[in-house]
Amino acid sequence: MTDRQGIIVYVHQLKHAKSLRKYGHVHYISRKMKYVAMYCNQEDVETIKNKLQRLPFVKDVVESFRPFLKTEFENAKPDKAKEYDYKIGL
Repeated sequence: MTDRQGIIVYVHQLKHAKSLRKYGHVHYISRKMKYVAMYCNQEDVETIKNKLQRLPFVKDVVESFRPFLKTEFENAKPDKAKEYDYKIGL
């Protein structure tokens, strides 16, 4: 399984958003805020980011930091009031 990373591409006009499909998997297009959320292989993120920044209709390109964040939490103790509610069955 390949590691994927998200990229947010801010565009001037949305009519060019479909042309971004050749750079990766387009997941979401926001019409109101004019950005495209897309995924690509983690090894290719730097090269794709450089290619996208050179395009004339692109304002900004932002990488997702999710693959580098720790998502496993330790010592997460539930609140005593919630724990009591769960035992009662509320």
